[in-house]
Amino acid sequence: MKNRSLILLFILFVSCGQQSNNLQVDANLESTLINSWINIARDSTQLSMEGRKQYLLDAEAKAHTISNDTIRLDHLSRISLAYKRLEDSLGFRQMNLKVQQLSEKDGIYKALGESHWDLAHFFNSHGVVDSAYFHYNKALNSFNQLPVDSTSLSLKSRMQLGMGGIQKHFKDYLGAELNTIEALRVFNDLDDYLRIYYCDNLLGTIASDMKNYPKALEYYEKARYDLEKLDGARQKNFLRENQNNIAVIYLESGQYAKAEKFYKDLLQSKDFKLENPQLYGKALVSLAHAISNGKKQHEEAKSLISKAITLNDSTGLTIDQARAKQYYAEILLAQKDTTNAIEVAKEALSLAKETTNNDHHLLILKLLTNLDSGNATAYSNEYYTLNEQIREEERIIRDKFARIRLETDEVIEQNVVLTRQKQIWFGAALGLIALGIAFFIIVSQRISNNRLKFQQKQQESNQEIYNLMLSQQGKFEEGKQLEKKRISEELHDGILGEMLGIRLILTSLNDQEDETSIKQRAELIEKLREVEEEIRTISHELSDASYQKIHNFIVSIEDLINTTSKSAGIACSFEYDEEVAWDSLDGDIKINAYRIVQESLQNCVKHALCKKVDVNFSVDGNMLKLVVADDGLGFDTGKGKRGIGHRNVISRVEKLNGTLRFDSKKGQGTTVSVTLPAQFVNLDSPAKVEEYRQVLNV
Repeated sequence: MKNRSLILLFILFVSCGQQSNNLQVDANLESTLINSWINIARDSTQLSMEGRKQYLLDAEAKAHTISNDTIRLDHLSRISLAYKRLEDSLGFRQMNLKVQQLSEKDGIYKALGESHWDLAHFFNSHGVVDSAYFHYNKALNSFNQLPVDSTSLSLKSRMQLGMGGIQKHFKDYLGAELNTIEALRVFNDLDDYLRIYYCDNLLGTIASDMKNYPKALEYYEKARYDLEKLDGARQKNFLRENQNNIAVIYLESGQYAKAEKFYKDLLQSKDFKLENPQLYGKALVSLAHAISNGKKQHEEAKSLISKAITLNDSTGLTIDQARAKQYYAEILLAQKDTTNAIEVAKEALSLAKETTNNDHHLLILKLLTNLDSGNATAYSNEYYTLNEQIREEERIIRDKFARIRLETDEVIEQNVVLTRQKQIWFGAALGLIALGIAFFIIVSQRISNNRLKFQQKQQESNQEIYNLMLSQQGKFEEGKQLEKKRISEELHDGILGEMLGIRLILTSLNDQEDETSIKQRAELIEKLREVEEEIRTISHELSDASYQKIHNFIVSIEDLINTTSKSAGIACSFEYDEEVAWDSLDGDIKINAYRIVQESLQNCVKHALCKKVDVNFSVDGNMLKLVVADDGLGFDTGKGKRGIGHRNVISRVEKLNGTLRFDSKKGQGTTVSVTLPAQFVNLDSPAKVEEYRQVLNV
């Protein structure tokens, strides 16, 4: 006790730098004191076990005086781990239980999860793997309650990795693979290369156990790539383990030459035997097995296994002796030395039972069944009994895993229900607030919609007026053309016919021999002929104006463009192909083309602020092309809100199965290009026009 008091005084002097007579010290000083006591208990091997445990008791008492729950639980967790390090299982379990109870009571889920994690590691190291799985799962559930961040994600994934390892041990390969892959996804996101290696290595082992050797090799190669991103002493040891795993795949898949090469390279690693004698011994035995089965060099193989057996004996690694002696017996059998093979196999069987090495226990029983014919039945029965027992134990454990997962799912479902109820209450409160906002928005939207509907109806009314105007203008032009035709017919068939009769009469009177009469009649006849020719010319001209160049549609477009130019002060130009019979276009096409040009000109005036507009009409094959180009402000065609006029243009083009394109950039003007099917209903060819001409010719 005197030494203990001196150590305490020294720690207080180093930690504080001064003596204090105050009974109450601040939280930092208390934490420093508690950590010092824990470190003394863990590391001071010169003290007795009772003295070290007394420090832990003092640390626990001091920890309970700390008001901060998180700090207090952190100290208690470290105290429980210190008991575990001292191999005081009872002290560890008792302190761990206190941490669980306090953290669960205070809702400190990180401390609760870590306490279950410590317990899972404790059970796993003592071979009670089903309990270890249970506490890994409990820790996972606790960490699930933490806010989602890199720390909580890492903690959850580490639990899943631990659970995956236990599931693999009991051949629950599907569950093991699912947990490991989910953990791997998180570690990849966190760039945690050490645990990425653990995951890939475990996935390779799972694939190897399932005899999927190509997949196992793929995972081991990836694990080797992961190790390249690590450094330090651990990397060298992991690289050795990885090389051994790859060699095992080649060995188990019967690729003995490749396995031999990998094992020889591994055994040449510097200080390998000194730094990891257990793996070194395994590699020796595996190399012997590869040489014996590959090259059939049995003596060399026996020599390697003998070295491994000697090494295991010197280091106390009896757990690996069963495998070594099993392979040694197989080599003796290959050399026809059955007696010694049976003897060595029996030694291997005894070691397998002693170390509870069930896998090699079964393999050795199978070997003895073939070697020792006198006791083959007994070995066969023992093999069958042990195999069934192992399968039943594995089935029970897998069922227990399933129940644990089911219970976890039920707890999660209950938490979801509680969370949902909270969300409902919270949602109801928000709903009342949102209701008022929604009412205001709805009223505002109604007003806005009514305004838009009014504008749309106004636009529709304007469109109807435009349609009537265009229709009336078309009828007016049609009447003019009919009147021209009527006049032409009257001149040709009426007046011209009468004058022809007069000329004929005068010609008959011209037979008189009176010289004066003859001269006068000749003059009259000549004048009548001149009048006749003049009337014929007028008739033909009127006929050509009616049928050769009918510009009713074009005139309407020109009037629209001239009106826009004068009213808006914009320079407008209009070009069209004079060889096209524009009036023979289908009426629906003419009306919609007129409206499209009209809307485009309105946009030029309202939005483009342009100085010049060019309009061009042309026909390419059976397609009518309308182009309206301005030098205005332009706009971003990928953005902006489409107005009613814009939508009407799109609707008209779609109705006629046409195409519409806007080419514009800010500050570079706008070009509207419309392509419509050109359907002609009359005067649709030069032959038809010529036919009408012939009708008028005399």
